[in-house]
Amino acid sequence: MIKKIEKYQNNSPIALISDAGSPLISDPGFKLVKDFIKKNIFITSVPGPSSVISSLQLSGLAINNFIFFGFVPKNKTSANLMAQRITKLNLTSVFFISGSRLKTFLEFISQNSKNIEIAVCKELTKINEMVFRDNVKNIIDKIINNKINLKGEFTLIVGSKENKQNRSISDIVKSQTSKLLKKYTLTETVEIVHKLSNISKKEIYKMTLNLKND
Repeated sequence: MIKKIEKYQNNSPIALISDAGSPLISDPGFKLVKDFIKKNIFITSVPGPSSVISSLQLSGLAINNFIFFGFVPKNKTSANLMAQRITKLNLTSVFFISGSRLKTFLEFISQNSKNIEIAVCKELTKINEMVFRDNVKNIIDKIINNKINLKGEFTLIVGSKENKQNRSISDIVKSQTSKLLKKYTLTETVEIVHKLSNISKKEIYKMTLNLKND
């Protein structure tokens, strides 16, 4: 898909539209967003029912599995425990957080994982819309150097603990793969699971072959 639209990327608006719900949620469209981010191409999201979805779509992180925690706890001890929890998860975490608490919470996260990828989203769908994408340490540095205005409310997206393309295969993925094997060939199943989960084909093939032989 990325290769097909490269010739339209210069001075042309491009819209990603889904006929089955919001784009990028549980589909491989985030690869297109990551490609645009690398090329420094401006992207935005047409607002949906919540900034949660728009922020996920613009984060550039894998969002086929995510959890929404609501507002970050005001109590620092609770916030620190939350930071420890999310840096151990194999899925993307979403929070609402005020600017006055953002730096402290990011420091808690950094204490557990300096390289974890995050996206800080502000004023989405408004004229001053901004999305900051980087590892947590670099985002903290931007805040210290006043490159991020902390006035207002933010949506914070925190990547999985490894933030790698080849993530561990959960029991849910295995269960869904077993169901797909009843309808599709092994090769077709591997391709479908790879597109939906972004787990490497090698890992999926190994898992699928084991399921088929059980």
